[in-house]
Amino acid sequence: MRIGELSTRTGVSRRLLRYYEDQGLLVSARAASGQRHYDDDHIRRVELIRAFLAAGLSTRAIADMVPCMAEPSTTKARRALATMERERNRLSSAISSLAGARDALDELIDFNRTYLVEHAEKRVTH
Repeated sequence: MRIGELSTRTGVSRRLLRYYEDQGLLVSARAASGQRHYDDDHIRRVELIRAFLAAGLSTRAIADMVPCMAEPSTTKARRALATMERERNRLSSAISSLAGARDALDELIDFNRTYLVEHAEKRVTH
């Protein structure tokens, strides 16, 4: 199938499919005219790429797992698992940092609210 059909069948734009190819996530066969050709296995690959992206993985991390997607084996699956665990740890760290930033912002909001309440009370008494 050509890129337009892959786009239609996966719901992913042609531009994004070309980006996936540039990043090493997809590999197409090329016709003599240079047109990209894909097979039904590429549909599942695009679905996996979308799932990994939705899970917060970078295209670089997904590219590390391409060998397992292309030709699964226990060795490649272990490498993919290590990549996924590393990415999970990275996400957990980012979540912790964001939670800390939110807590600090909550303190500043509380401080501001307290100031506003005290300031409003001073206006009423004067």
